[in-house]
Amino acid sequence: MTTNTSTNANHNKILKMVFMAMLIGIGVVISPILRIEGMCPMAHLINIVAAVLLGPVEAFTCAFIIGVIRMAIMGIPPIALTGAIFGATLSGILYRISKGKLICAVIGEVIGTGIIGAIVSYPVMELLWGKSGLTWMFYVPSFIMGTLIGGTIAFIFLTALKHNGALQHIQEKLGGKIYD
Repeated sequence: MTTNTSTNANHNKILKMVFMAMLIGIGVVISPILRIEGMCPMAHLINIVAAVLLGPVEAFTCAFIIGVIRMAIMGIPPIALTGAIFGATLSGILYRISKGKLICAVIGEVIGTGIIGAIVSYPVMELLWGKSGLTWMFYVPSFIMGTLIGGTIAFIFLTALKHNGALQHIQEKLGGKIYD
């Protein structure tokens, strides 16, 4: 019995890592779609999907790795990180606190990225990247707009999965939290 439980736990860990790798790959590939500096809706789609299917820690990890890859390969400034990690994490936290309400995951992304990430981006871009003439609210409008676009797509996608029972099935297979 212990061996079977251990085998299932290992299987879930491997499946979760493979799923995270797939989300990271998809996130890197689709991030240039609709992207302008300060607005990357497809990244927010990935953040919310990762938060709901995997959890806040894994969503943070995916957002961080996607940001680093985008910075290294695509020359994206550090807002690739500041514009993703806060929203991904808060999305997962609010999804869990609300006991599985998809709208709370979207709200977490909007607040985490659209407000917190946008405000944190100001000093990062000014001090580390050398951009001058910015204000602390400079990125807020574009970050909020990007999160609303990506969040809407994620909400529609995850709602469809929820209605046909696939959301719960995927969460179960990944060893994540399941809500009714």
